Amino acid sequence: MENVLEAINLNKSFTDPVEFQVLKNISFSVRKGEFLSLMGKSGSGKSTLLYLLSTMDTVYDGQVVINGQLLTGMTQDALSAFRNEHIGFVFQFHFLLPEFSCLENVMLPAMKLNKWSNREIEKKAMEKLELLGVADQAHKLASRLSGGQQQRVAIARALINDPALIMGDEPTGNLDSHNSQNVQEIFRELTTRYHQTIIAVTHDPEFAKGTDRIIELSDGEIVK
Repeated sequence: MENVLEAINLNKSFTDPVEFQVLKNISFSVRKGEFLSLMGKSGSGKSTLLYLLSTMDTVYDGQVVINGQLLTGMTQDALSAFRNEHIGFVFQFHFLLPEFSCLENVMLPAMKLNKWSNREIEKKAMEKLELLGVADQAHKLASRLSGGQQQRVAIARALINDPALIMGDEPTGNLDSHNSQNVQEIFRELTTRYHQTIIAVTHDPEFAKGTDRIIELSDGEIVK
């Protein structure tokens, strides 16, 4: 299967208060349909790496390639457009807009992309909510849902533009063990059944154990 992402000799330093190299010669690739976890102690560089891979941080040495496109050196506007179309995000905190319904929250990234009509977007959003088992909550305010339901809506929102890649930053970090297991199973089904590619930063060894591959970082280097 083809590579969806390639990280090539990534190096990253912070200069405040003193110069400190946080990532050192990071190179790896991720295949289509792979479920990958990034692990490491606090300060190991895993979250910094995720921000580079997601194009949120553009100050680094090396190259990031997603879907065969070299993203290093692109303008902020071009990166923003690329991100919206090709990358879905699932965070520890769901960041749903509480005054919007679940359906409206899921529709937002597709409306920003402006590729489909409103009717098509609504249909796609309902399909994603159905896939995540929360279609019956579509017209409820996001603030009225349980934590587990909110995270399912956030995953539906990440899927709306049919991204090449989903990136998770501690996607189960704010959930109890039951809901963590549910999210893990959802991610597993997305990769096996729909060939979705997922990269997730996690502290949870149980979550990592259920992924296809673990990349472990220590002091900014891949150790496993």
